Amino acid sequence: MRLRSGRRQKNQLELAFVVKGSGEASPRATEGTETLRATQVCRGPATIAPLMEEICDPANLKRALQRVCENQGAPGVDGMTVEKLPGYLGDHWSQLRSQLLSGSYKPRAIKRVEIPKPGGGRRKLGIPTVLDRWVQQAILQVLQRQWDPTFSEHSYGFRPHRDAHQAVVRAQEIVAQGYGWVVDIDLEQFFDRVHHDRLMARVAERVTDKRLLKLIRAFLNAGILEDGLVRPTEEGTPQGSPLSPLLSNLVLDELDRELEKRNLPFVRYADDCNIYVRSERAGQRVMKSVSDFLTRKLRLKVNATKSAVARPANRKFLGFSLSEGPEPKRLISKQALVTFRHRVTELTGRNRGIGLKRMIGELTEYLRGWVNYFGICERRTQLRDLDGWIRRRLRCAAWHQWQNGRNRYRELRRRGVSAIRAQEIAGSSRGPWPMSHTVGMSQALSNRSLQSMGLLTLETWSNA
Repeated sequence: MRLRSGRRQKNQLELAFVVKGSGEASPRATEGTETLRATQVCRGPATIAPLMEEICDPANLKRALQRVCENQGAPGVDGMTVEKLPGYLGDHWSQLRSQLLSGSYKPRAIKRVEIPKPGGGRRKLGIPTVLDRWVQQAILQVLQRQWDPTFSEHSYGFRPHRDAHQAVVRAQEIVAQGYGWVVDIDLEQFFDRVHHDRLMARVAERVTDKRLLKLIRAFLNAGILEDGLVRPTEEGTPQGSPLSPLLSNLVLDELDRELEKRNLPFVRYADDCNIYVRSERAGQRVMKSVSDFLTRKLRLKVNATKSAVARPANRKFLGFSLSEGPEPKRLISKQALVTFRHRVTELTGRNRGIGLKRMIGELTEYLRGWVNYFGICERRTQLRDLDGWIRRRLRCAAWHQWQNGRNRYRELRRRGVSAIRAQEIAGSSRGPWPMSHTVGMSQALSNRSLQSMGLLTLETWSNA
């Protein structure tokens, strides 16, 4: 998304970040030049530079505003939408900057919402106000630039230039080296259980600007609005806040260092951590010792029912599993396939009341995003089988939409099916699913004709 256009809006954004005065961030010498940042000096692990001045740098704040507007998102407890944020900043910038630099800025409570998980159940998300999201984004941009280079090379989640695909490929490389067992540790409600005092102690090791420490603590303790009541937050970093991923990486960096100290090969993506060993017995030892470390040292809870020591082929990691053998292949996990089929079944439902072309358009939009992620699987038959199943779902929907024998005969003939074959299948009493597999329906709605209507082919798209 782009920021709202128009001269008035553009001028308003420019005025919102004009900085006057000295002793804080240097004013811009000429229009279009970026404010000079204070030189940072490091003593030990902590940075003693005035970070709030860098966070309030006009260029940094503009980038934060653009990112918040691009991400969109629902309004928080105050009801302010993303579209209203630029105008609000233009009217209140001087006051907001003064609060940030003096350490008196007070975040609002976070609105709690629940969304369904792909594998079932509900996930709790926190929605800060758009103003708080803007402040958090500005903090994130400064801290992430400083902290990210210090994180483990085995960590892939929520980090610049790293993604889930790289994590899966790295796991595949480790398994190919002979580590045929995985210690799959599941942290129960990780984002809701982060201990605030331990987290702030870790932050204080890297940051000495007391204003920033106070502000981060204020965000952690802002409270949760749920069922009309605001309750205090004594632990956790709510999912949905821009700072939460960075803070979670800081917490779990302690786990990364412990695993590195033990020389254990592992891959971590956010709170999803897989440790690889050469035997089941070694895996059981690692499971016990690492679980004890997480419980006693990090004060996190391991979900015993979802954690396991198993073959990589029998576990999923970021939606993938790995085949057995000396050259393991990336496979789409069984759970991911179940979720996919469920969603496609919803999109191609017979009683949706929409035409076939519109149905294909909505389906293709979902398929494009799905295959962009799962298209790196190396068992092409998985994609090929799904393509065939999708086409059959669409033929089934079309057969149902044609309603009766007369309409079905007419539609079959219009699509090039011979009169004899059209008459034979149009009068059949069998249901839509078996009829979708007949030669006549495959001819009437051929692969090519479905593609001409906009249907995306998973196998072809993944090779593009």
